[in-house]
This record gives sequence, structure tokens and C-alpha cells, in this order.
Amino acid sequence: MLAKNMSDVALPLEEIARLLPAKARVLGLDLGTKTIGLALSDVERRLASPLDTIRRVKFSQDAAQLIQRANDFEAQALIFGLPLNMDGTAGPRAQATQAFMRNLRKLTPLPFAFWDERLSTAAVTRDLIANDVSRAKRADVIDRMAAAYILQGALDRLSRLPGTTDAIPITN
Repeated sequence: MLAKNMSDVALPLEEIARLLPAKARVLGLDLGTKTIGLALSDVERRLASPLDTIRRVKFSQDAAQLIQRANDFEAQALIFGLPLNMDGTAGPRAQATQAFMRNLRKLTPLPFAFWDERLSTAAVTRDLIANDVSRAKRADVIDRMAAAYILQGALDRLSRLPGTTDAIPITN
């Protein structure tokens, strides 16, 4: 189960969908201890693309860079990967991500949601290895690729929510 205070800072993805204008970009984030991977959606919120990696220094500088990138691309919401334990509990990394967002909430009005990111880095690493990407190149792109993987999962979910204009019908 997620931490009780998560609802105090994050919105459900369904609420994010209601708040977003018809044509609005969303920024996806993979928050690590040394870097923050960034990914950006297209304005129709169908495709997530790797964007950038922020090297972490201290919260105030990290937050300023993150907010600047969101402003640069006119992102209307943030989707943060939440690194839950395999059993669904919030361990130290998930708690650190939630704390980062509680602090960021004071600096920006952008709405945000969490997306379960379990195994996202492992999945991206497997894909990069399968495509014969060198270890050095993998290290350079892994964080923003993981952010794109996280964001794409959230975008796929958003596209299937009832009432979205571009919802994909689900058939059996």
C-alpha cells in the first residue's frame, strides 16, 4: 500500500486528465539519487520521447532546472515514476520521491501524479542491450529512456480513460 500522505501531494491520473487542456504536453520524470531523467509527451499525449537528464546537485537547483524545463516545453502536468517495492509497498526510494514532490509542490502550481515505475530501468536496459547499444551510450541515455517508459505507461492509461476525446476502445 502507498504511503497515506501520497494523496496530499499527488493527484490520481484521472484527475490529471480532467485538468489538462485538449492540446497539452506532459513531462515524465525518473527521479534518481544522482540524476533526474526527463521525457516529454507530444501535445496529443500519445507518444513519450526521451528529453534530457538533470544532474542532481541540491534540491533548490534541481527544482529550478526541472521547473525551467517544464516551462520551456509548456508542460501542463508532471508524471513522476514512483519506485515501489515489488510487493507494492513504498520503501526508502519511493518515500524520497514523495518528499521531493512535497517540496516541489511549494514551488510550482503544476499538477502531478505518480506512476508505478517498477522494473522500468530493467526493461529499458534490456531493450538497449537487445539493440546492441554500448555500455557507455546506455549510461548516457538510461535515465531519460526510463522517464519515457514511465511517461508512456501513463499516457497509455490516460488514452483509455472514459471521457477522453482520443480514448481507444477496449474490446474483448
